[in-house]
Amino acid sequence: MSLAKIKEFNLPVGKSIAGKYKVISRLGSGWEGEVYKIYEVKTGIEKAAKLFFPHRNLKDKAAKKYAQKLHKLRQCSLLIQYHTQEEIFYKKIPITVLISEYVEGVLLSEFLLNFRGKKMAPYIALHLLYALTKGIEEIHLRNEYHGDLHTDNIIVNKFGLNFGLKVLDLLHYGNPKPEFLKDDLVGLIEIFHEVLGGSKNYSKHPQVIKHICSGLKKSIILKKFKTVSQLREHLEILDWTF
Repeated sequence: MSLAKIKEFNLPVGKSIAGKYKVISRLGSGWEGEVYKIYEVKTGIEKAAKLFFPHRNLKDKAAKKYAQKLHKLRQCSLLIQYHTQEEIFYKKIPITVLISEYVEGVLLSEFLLNFRGKKMAPYIALHLLYALTKGIEEIHLRNEYHGDLHTDNIIVNKFGLNFGLKVLDLLHYGNPKPEFLKDDLVGLIEIFHEVLGGSKNYSKHPQVIKHICSGLKKSIILKKFKTVSQLREHLEILDWTF
């Protein structure tokens, strides 16, 4: 079987991983692979497993860099804690699996279903954006980046006066470059725009919302906010009276 043809694993509930873990459910997927909720057979402790698509993990470079990046950023509030690495065989092809902590919650894309019209009110969306922005800022201040921000790899594990959030995926194209950090910044605002209902609701938003979204024009966004820290500062002084 060609490595390039493995684009999904779809592991069934109860599937064994390395003889040590069993699958509970799939949590999400991304460019590099899929993430599953699992439990450790000997202890019953729940964990998460990321399975790498082999064509995205040539010579195990992606998995190695991913684990190293998680370790480097282990103090960042948005990130899960890396534990160990395993190997399994899928249709006779070796697959690298990274085991990490499991965080309770639901994907942001699913969380939106709880809201009328599948969209958040501006005030709630601003709280979400602020929580995400602070979390990504922690990563950027360590000269790193996320690289793949979207609603299917963000976990909401607390919702009240503040959001509790985790991210499932990190990309690593190589050494951090300014454009990678800019992509994260634009990605945050794209998520903000999406949770507010997307383009069909844009004209109804207050001006303070439109000022942030900037019609999703990257050049305008980056002119207003040169860094994630500037976006965070803007949100902290924003008049949220609509």
